[in-house]
Parts: sequence; C-alpha cells; structure tokens
Amino acid sequence: MSLIRIAWRNFRFRTLSSLLTTLSLALGVGLVVLVLSIYGIISEAFVRNASVGPNLVVGAAGSGLQLTLNSIFYLSQPIENLDYTDYMDFMSQAQRAEQVERFGGDPSLAEDDGKYYDFLAGGYAIPLALGDYYGTFRLVGTTPDFFEKLRFGPMVDQEFTFRDGRAFVTESEDHGYFEAVLGSRVAAEMGINVGDVIYPTHGDPEGKQHDEAFTVVGVMNPTGTPNDRAAFINLEGFYLMKGHAKPVDSATVFENTLGESVKQAIASEFDGDLDDAFVETMTDQLNSAVPAAAQTAKDAVAAAELKQQQAQQSADVTPLSIPEREITALLIRNGNLMFAPMMQNMIKETKTRQAVAPIGEINKLMGAIVGPLLTALMAITLLTCIVAAVGILVAIYNSMNDRRKDIAIMRALGARRGTVTTIILMESLIIALIGGIVGWVSAHAAIFFASGYIESQTGIQVGFLSTSKMEIAVLPLVLILALLAGLLPAWSAYRTDVGSNLSA
Repeated sequence: MSLIRIAWRNFRFRTLSSLLTTLSLALGVGLVVLVLSIYGIISEAFVRNASVGPNLVVGAAGSGLQLTLNSIFYLSQPIENLDYTDYMDFMSQAQRAEQVERFGGDPSLAEDDGKYYDFLAGGYAIPLALGDYYGTFRLVGTTPDFFEKLRFGPMVDQEFTFRDGRAFVTESEDHGYFEAVLGSRVAAEMGINVGDVIYPTHGDPEGKQHDEAFTVVGVMNPTGTPNDRAAFINLEGFYLMKGHAKPVDSATVFENTLGESVKQAIASEFDGDLDDAFVETMTDQLNSAVPAAAQTAKDAVAAAELKQQQAQQSADVTPLSIPEREITALLIRNGNLMFAPMMQNMIKETKTRQAVAPIGEINKLMGAIVGPLLTALMAITLLTCIVAAVGILVAIYNSMNDRRKDIAIMRALGARRGTVTTIILMESLIIALIGGIVGWVSAHAAIFFASGYIESQTGIQVGFLSTSKMEIAVLPLVLILALLAGLLPAWSAYRTDVGSNLSA
C-alpha cells in the first residue's frame, strides 16, 4: 500500500477531527482570498477609472489629489473656480471670437489663439461646472463634447452610448438650455426616465432646490465609471440657475465695451489715418474728461444687469456674459502627449492654476494610503495562515497518543522511522490541500455571486476564475506552513518506542 493511501486512511479514520480541522483552515484561507481579491478589485477600479480619456485635469491651485477626486470621481469638494477666460485659453482665435460675439466680453479676447491652444494639437478641453446635486448624486454642468469626445474602457476606446434618448445639445427648440442626461445608476435609483424633469439642489444634497427644471433627454448605458453615478446638465443651463452667475464689476464692463466704442469712434472720425498710440491717448483723455458719461454708461450696465435678471425669471432667458461665467475644472487631452509636460509647467507657473495627471495622483494615493493597507493585509494573511497551521499541528499531535500502537505495529512489520514520519507529514499536507482548495473555491464562489453588484459599483467584470496577483501565493504558503506544522507530530512518531507500545 502506498504511503499516500495510508495517510488518506488516517485522515478518514478520524473523520470528525479531520473535517473540523480542514473546515477551520478553509475558513481562514477563504477569508484571506476574499480580502485580497476585494483589494485587487478596488485597486483596479481606481486606476482604470482614473483613465477615462483626459491625460490632464486643470483646476485652481491646491491639492492635486482633491482636484482629481472631484473632477474624475465626483468625490470631495471643488477647490476654487476658474474664470471662463481660463477655458478660452485652450481655444483657437476663431472659437474665441465666436464666444465673444455670442456672449459678450472683452473684444481683445477674440484677437489671438489661446495661449495653450497649440499644446492641444488636435486634442480637446472640456469644461466642468460642479457644486450642485440631484438627490445624493453630483450634478455636472458640461458641454456636448463630454459625450462626443471622452472615451472609457480598458483601452480607453469605448464611446458613451444611451439606453434611452440622446445627449443634450447646447440649445434645443423644445427645452432651450435646460436639458439633462443621467448616468445609469442615477436613473435606476431615482426612478427617472427620458421626458421627466429634475430639479437640482444648490451646493448640497440637502440644499435649497433650484426653481429651474431640466428635462431628461437621455439615460446612459452602464460604463463602470464614476459617470454612472452623476447627472449631467447643459453648461448654459447651469449658468442660468440662480446663484451661479459671478458678480460683475460695472467698471470692467465699461472698459471692455464703451472704452472700445470710443476708440472705434475716434479712429472712424479721422478715417483711420491716426496711429494706434494717438487713438489710445485720445481715448484716455476722453474717458477722463467725461466722468458723467462714464457714470451714465455704468448706470446703463446696471440697468442691463437688472433686465437680464428679470429675463432669467421668464421664459426668455439670455446666456450669461463671459465675465459672469466660471468653471470648476477642465478635462484636457493633448493630441500629442509629448506636449503635456510643457503645458503642465506653463500652467503651474501662473501660481493660481494647476494641471495634474489623474493616473499620477491615483498612483500617489495607492502608494501613500493603500500601500500601507496592503502591508497590513499581508500581515493579517500571514497570521491567519499561521493560526490555521497551528490548528493542524494541534489536531494531529493530539491524535498521536491514539495511534502510537499503530505506529509500533508498522515499525514491527518493517516500516522505517522515515516512512512513519513521511506518512504524518502527508496527512498534514492532505488537510492543508483540501482546506486550501475548499477555501479558495468558497471565496471565488462568493465573488461570482456578487459579480453583478461589483460591476455596477466599480465597473470591474469579475468571474469565478478572476484572481489577484497576491492570492496566487496563498495556497503554496498554506502548504509550507502545514508541512512545518506536521514536523512536531512527525518527530513524535519518529521517536515512538516499539517495544513499550506493543506491550501496552
């Protein structure tokens, strides 16, 4: 009879003791595998969701991690807002001119390309306006480019699709500026469908509800990204909600509008024969000489602002002017990634803005916080395996008194000390192998049954055979510890006296 069969018969002979020892080991291994698998899933989710298309996020100076969590994961709170002109720094001259003509602002903004436009090199800059909520979900004001240009998935090549409806447009005939798109989780948990209206709350899930209603025109398919738990509204509609307009300095408006008109009038009067320096001088003299006219212009601006506020409360709304607009962050994708570091440094030099790489910030998070957590998990793993090995040692050692006579008979029949020792070690390995396999299967069965929930929360698709790198080492570790745990009972068997035990 082979040694492994003898060890197996010893295992079966003490059925209850062997099963309880194996079960305790299986529970320990299952717990370890489950914890390590969940850690792997969470790590992969963070890293994958940080890569949703943009290679940089631009925001106000402050914590880069906070900017990433706020703009990519819709967690934490915004740092500070950026001026709308910061967004225009990424536009071409034609785009800037169109913005000035459409919304009104300093005419000089329309003269040149934005200072960072060349660095985009065919990429994109997508604005985000954050701060409000729909229920417990973050409300994101953005442009239609968000749905057209962003990509997601493991290869960052999948486009956003819609379970129902479409993406919002800048201005529609049916709903004007007030259109919304919901992530899959938002629509499911709030029970909202295309055609329904939503009312955002200001600044907090429990904040004051805005009077403006946004019509839902689309519900996105699940993406496994933070976008599933966000509600998106047209940026123009976001600006038109009460409390979202930046206060405007009337003097600034006068300088950008009336001052430019004075220059044009002087140049026109002299048929364009005067140089720019003379026109500037005459303009300054006229502006200083006619304070009453300037005050009249300021009063006109104030009246225009009041008229605009009244218009916002009616059906005939008017988009905010450029000085009144702010954004929270910009999602940037450089067409040529080699331009990213140079642009990042230029933005950093402004002292008021920053450009961070989401992947880099998440890796810092994983190293600073999750790294020590992994160390703690590995320590717990080792302790759990040691406890399981001690259980094997105790179970086999306590059975040695019952099997001393059996060992003496085997020795009398010609079995060597090494043979008896090997049988005991094999019995220990059988318990470890069965317990380890049962624990691994149980843990992965639990993960498989929870795969739907895991995918909806993290976007990570897991199956029964999905493994993390660290859990692969668990079973070999358990077998090694079981082998060590079997040494003491094996040594006891090795020292068993044949004569005294046969005569007992």
